[in-house]
Amino acid sequence: MRKAHWGVIAVFFASGMMMAMLPTRMWVIREYLDASPGRMGLLLLFTSFGSISAMPFTGVLVSRWGAKRVIQVTLGVALLGMIGAGMCVAAKSQIGFAGCLFVVGIGGGAWDVAQNLAGTDVERAISRAVMPQFHAGFSLGTVFAALVGVIFSRLELPLMAHVVIVAALVAALCWWGSTTVLDHASVSAGAASPGEPEPPRERISALGAWREPRTLLVGVVVLGAGLAEGSANDWLILGIGQDFQVPESTGIIGLACFLTAMTSMRALGTRLIDAKGRVFTQLLCCGLALLGLAVYCLGTSVVMVVIGGTIWGLGAAMGFPMGMSAAADDPARAAVRTSVVATIGYAAFLAGPPLLGMLADNIGYRHALLVVAGPVLIGMLLSGVLRPPSSARASGNAD
Repeated sequence: MRKAHWGVIAVFFASGMMMAMLPTRMWVIREYLDASPGRMGLLLLFTSFGSISAMPFTGVLVSRWGAKRVIQVTLGVALLGMIGAGMCVAAKSQIGFAGCLFVVGIGGGAWDVAQNLAGTDVERAISRAVMPQFHAGFSLGTVFAALVGVIFSRLELPLMAHVVIVAALVAALCWWGSTTVLDHASVSAGAASPGEPEPPRERISALGAWREPRTLLVGVVVLGAGLAEGSANDWLILGIGQDFQVPESTGIIGLACFLTAMTSMRALGTRLIDAKGRVFTQLLCCGLALLGLAVYCLGTSVVMVVIGGTIWGLGAAMGFPMGMSAAADDPARAAVRTSVVATIGYAAFLAGPPLLGMLADNIGYRHALLVVAGPVLIGMLLSGVLRPPSSARASGNAD
């Protein structure tokens, strides 16, 4: 069980490295592609198209083939798309870049669902709310990618060399981690109490899960959290660079502060959930996210903006992992419900980048990011849906 725990953390860490690699060099990418804020938003939209086209079906694939196989296949798809994106940037091809981001989205989105299911299996097997630790692994991977980005930017390393080096690290780490994950069907079967029959496996279809009110509302909570996290990955660096005369590395440091704060909160989040429950944790984090967004978007100096981004990172940390745990409260339905919640969450990336990019054309990146406060506030108002059903509370899940 310990090996599986660390293996899932490794998979999340590798996913964070992969997803943060291009955003850390967004400054250079925009210059090579000669793209306006609105055009960059439209290009990033293709990652979301890819993710949303694959995620609704991933839960069914995990049920049939297992998380290990799905993670390994989607790892290859995501890395092929990432390397292709780097080549297209070097060739200054916006169309090619968009196509490769679509492939990255297919691989990364399905990989994300599979790794979250692997995480909920470990969480259920040890009867502790450890999902934030796995997402802390993801955030730590993004921090590592940001620090690598700072170093490579200072060294003026070509983007393609950066992509290849990070891709090799991601492949090695994720492949090892995927070999340790637990079998989802076995964990679901083991969830029955002694003397009780084995719970039926996935008694609802993927379509049926889309008709469940609680599942949909949990998805809306995750949407707000996903937008709070994803918008920072895409636009935080460019917001600093647009309003202040600083080098690219300063913007990357600002993103690194956001990611470090998120990682720290997720690392400590298990104890917070165990002590206070999901609902209190969601309320606290949403309040921090709103405060941080206000300081970042309205700050008048680089120091204020970085401080705001750091507080924003603390607030954006817990909604996504708690949403994944809430979707998996019933192990017999965990796979399809997690797919639904993850798909809704990734819809934030579908609507967010073009909307923020088009707004940024007129009012600037930082002011455009104030839009994120709306979904975060909705997530705060819906925090009660994260409370486990009575049957799950009786079995020991966190409130």
